[in-house]
Amino acid sequence: MESIAVFVPNWIGDVVMATPAIRALRRHLPEAYLIAVGRPYVADVLAGAPWIDEFLPCDKKSWTASRTLRQRNVQLAILFPNSFRSALTAWMGNCRRRVGYSRYGRGLLLTDRLQPVRNDRGRLIPSPIIHEYNRLVEVVGVSSPGHHMELFTLAADREQALGTWQKFQFQGSEVIGLNPGAAFGAAKFWPIAHFARLAQMLTDRRGARVLVLCGPKETELARQIVAKAQRPTVQSIADEKLSLGFTKALVQRLDLLVTTDSGPRHFAAAFGQPVVTLFGPTHIAWTETYHPQAIHLQKAVPCGPCQLRVCPLDHRCMRDLLPGEVYAACEELLHRNSTTQPRGRHAS
Repeated sequence: MESIAVFVPNWIGDVVMATPAIRALRRHLPEAYLIAVGRPYVADVLAGAPWIDEFLPCDKKSWTASRTLRQRNVQLAILFPNSFRSALTAWMGNCRRRVGYSRYGRGLLLTDRLQPVRNDRGRLIPSPIIHEYNRLVEVVGVSSPGHHMELFTLAADREQALGTWQKFQFQGSEVIGLNPGAAFGAAKFWPIAHFARLAQMLTDRRGARVLVLCGPKETELARQIVAKAQRPTVQSIADEKLSLGFTKALVQRLDLLVTTDSGPRHFAAAFGQPVVTLFGPTHIAWTETYHPQAIHLQKAVPCGPCQLRVCPLDHRCMRDLLPGEVYAACEELLHRNSTTQPRGRHAS
């Protein structure tokens, strides 16, 4: 049986954007043994995906993964990350064919070297990463991966999410999620006061219930939003047992998600859920996924998009994006979606 190694991205949202290419690769080589190689923390993103036969953790001790790849006799390695480490791991793992972008001095470690889109001056042009991922599998004969991202949930995570709905008495209500975190850096954060005011508007004007999502490092942020909102209909998962699988299952149940430009934004798109994304320092073009139920909001400021992790100025790109503007986008998406999805569809 032919073995294929797919080195998945290091960022959670990027893993989701790689799913069209991974799914198409599986369709192209249905009999192959497909190994996903990646950082341990992204394993939950792909949990339940029928295209993956094995997830091989690869952290700083990349030689351990290389040894396993040698044992698997891998004929083809697709490298979604642009890191030198991923190419070195595939090379040390004796992967016969190694397909990736020739960046960061790793060209000699690849057998198939692709070039990213650049302008006349050699600078990278902001363009959808999902296209770049698709190009990697098209090199090996895969046709038309498309843009449809796809995720799956495990039964235990769905059960935990149902428990959260029951705990907060969300059954039969419109439930809107707020995702304030961003692993990228503080520059992506929308002000706490803005999130709290939006939560008030959603519950006061629409009668919606609001659930504030968070990761393990963002629990205090979620608690502050709930405290400032001062509404019993605004709750958070800060005191729950947190995991990516749990977050996926929660997002799958939401009527709409309002989020920073971070991983859960792509969870919503992969589950076909309406999502309003708040962009600040990052180019929208990099992460465009063509999700039909998405609205992107971004203020045009002289200093942006800067792509910086921490704002050296006054964070005007996020500060000047006001709750009223975000609420209007929520209203538009919910109205657009009302004819296809009944309110309170997750009653049980």
